[in-house]
Amino acid sequence: MGLLGWVTMLPLFGAALVLLVPQEEESIHRGLGLLTAIVTFVVSLLVLTGFDAAQAGFQMEVNRSWIAPLGIRFHLGVDGISLWLVLLTTFLIPVTLLSPQAIGIRNIRVREFTAAMLILETGMIGAFLALDLFVFYVFWELMLIPMYFIIGIWGGERRFYAAIKFVIYTLVGSLLMLVAILYLYAQFHAATGGYSFDYAQLSHLTLPATPQLLCFAAFALAFAIKVPIFPLHTWLPDAHVEAPTGGSVILAGVMLKFGAYGFLRFALPMFPLAAAQAAPLIAILAVIGIVYGALMAYVQDDAKKLVAYSSVSHLGFVVLGILTLNPTGIQGAVYQMLAHGISTGGLFLGVGLLYDRRHSRKLADFGGLWAKTPVFAACLLVIVLASVGLPGLCGFVGEFLVLIGTFTAQKLWAPAGLSGYFPAPKLMAGIAASAVIISAMYLLGMYQRLMFGPLDKPENRAVRDIHGAETWVFGIVVTVAIVMGLAPQPILARSEKSVDAFVASYRDRLQEARRAPDAPAHIYPPLPAAAPEAGGTP
Repeated sequence: MGLLGWVTMLPLFGAALVLLVPQEEESIHRGLGLLTAIVTFVVSLLVLTGFDAAQAGFQMEVNRSWIAPLGIRFHLGVDGISLWLVLLTTFLIPVTLLSPQAIGIRNIRVREFTAAMLILETGMIGAFLALDLFVFYVFWELMLIPMYFIIGIWGGERRFYAAIKFVIYTLVGSLLMLVAILYLYAQFHAATGGYSFDYAQLSHLTLPATPQLLCFAAFALAFAIKVPIFPLHTWLPDAHVEAPTGGSVILAGVMLKFGAYGFLRFALPMFPLAAAQAAPLIAILAVIGIVYGALMAYVQDDAKKLVAYSSVSHLGFVVLGILTLNPTGIQGAVYQMLAHGISTGGLFLGVGLLYDRRHSRKLADFGGLWAKTPVFAACLLVIVLASVGLPGLCGFVGEFLVLIGTFTAQKLWAPAGLSGYFPAPKLMAGIAASAVIISAMYLLGMYQRLMFGPLDKPENRAVRDIHGAETWVFGIVVTVAIVMGLAPQPILARSEKSVDAFVASYRDRLQEARRAPDAPAHIYPPLPAAAPEAGGTP
């Protein structure tokens, strides 16, 4: 099955083992779940060490026939863009399961919670690696089910409302994407006589302008909801606030990245003409989301809702970087996805710990905690500064590259004859940069209200500092935030070739589509030789 098959399926096997253990053995459920997640992380490190940074294409591919009459193949592959997102997933799951606060204050059904997290991990890894659109859709929907239960069973008082809202928003977008996938499948058959959902083949399919725009709209809506892009973000604060700590960490740290990843992997390369037409609107919405999310976070008194709105703002940088369609901006977007997973995941872990200690998230209920929790306060300070974008920590590199890529977007596109496609790049970069200042205001303000001031509330005098597994959790997150900030090049070097190849391929496809925008659906360029059969049903 190959390394990619193992790293995808191991969490699912682990979930099955967890469910076989009797309900009352909670310590075994936690231990087995954590062991499975750690083993999966180790296997993902083997993927990292076996990855050739000098190659731009997909590596370590698994390509097996699954449903042969329909041309559906279990096709997995990793490149420099998906590599680090898989590593982020396999890193955050064990860190989350190690946290005593992962399940929240509703400490019930530990077995089912652990199994749900592992099933969720399989769905996320599979979606990052899938190179067959049908398989991608299966994994995309698989993510929805466990997160729905994580919010709906272990969430807060309004958990049912938040879970149903999460499902409705996600399903609307994903069902439209399914219609577009089936349309591509039919058009591929009409153009070649064959049947395939394979990305390597469908990415050569060139559609006329109008069908391309409609398909792009279907894919883009699904991905925009997942990011989420303003004004499709309203499900996110509710989901974050009501989800248990573990759910919030994975939702912010990994699941929100699928929207940005979907734009990079599918929407932009498969529909270049439509993407170029829609890019100005999406870029403007991303900038609005950056500023709107920052302002909404600034006025919050609920620490968890503040962090939720900060995600809307920070992920706007990711979308903006992708839509620059130049290597600098896209490299920044990829790095920002990783950094956001570490810093925002750490913030949710910190808020979850405080809620576990005090059963409150209101900033007004805290104050003076530095005297009682010096180790936790120091760790949280590093995480806050990383989220702010302090140089030397993980949050700085991605935002800086995105801003540089945005500032130079029009200049870099001039040779392709599209110098006007990105509206007012300098102005947009300036507006986005202003949100960095606002983020410093609300995050440092939150930290000040939590940790400083008089220790005048009796409940705060009884708050304990981190200990045991909690020290490991925050120590690991802080270490990664510092290492990513001081040594970004190992990450950037492994994604560079894939990003450069993406940009070059997109420009070639766009120029070809512009020459004959209304031509019937056809294959461009000629398809490579069919991949040899690699085995039967996986």
